[in-house]
Amino acid sequence: MDLVVVGAAILADGRLLAAQRAEPPHMAGGWELPGGKVDPGESDEDALVRECHEELAVKVRLGRRVGGDWRLSTRAVLRVWTAELVEGEPQALEHLQLRWLTPPELQNVNWLPGDRPVIEALSNQGLTYP
Repeated sequence: MDLVVVGAAILADGRLLAAQRAEPPHMAGGWELPGGKVDPGESDEDALVRECHEELAVKVRLGRRVGGDWRLSTRAVLRVWTAELVEGEPQALEHLQLRWLTPPELQNVNWLPGDRPVIEALSNQGLTYP
């Protein structure tokens, strides 16, 4: 059984929210989509809404699923949804910093390897909700 990690492609005004990892040390400084692990008994969608609240102090509404299962390792997959903010302004509670990126800026940050194919897919589809 794979470990499931969920990620939110939070979109606003044609921009994507990117979050810079603070830990663990081997990932610190890399950029990712906000999200985290799904807890036992929790749906993917509920986990993603919870993680956005814990990491960013915002409430989000999920849109469409982006692709299928994105392989992170032999034991973990990433599942991503587009999302829009419904309450709050994102705060870097667990990250070094946050940045809103326009489509031409998507490659201006060092995305973590697991997020790169998702960013490419988002870029190809256009940064629109849902």
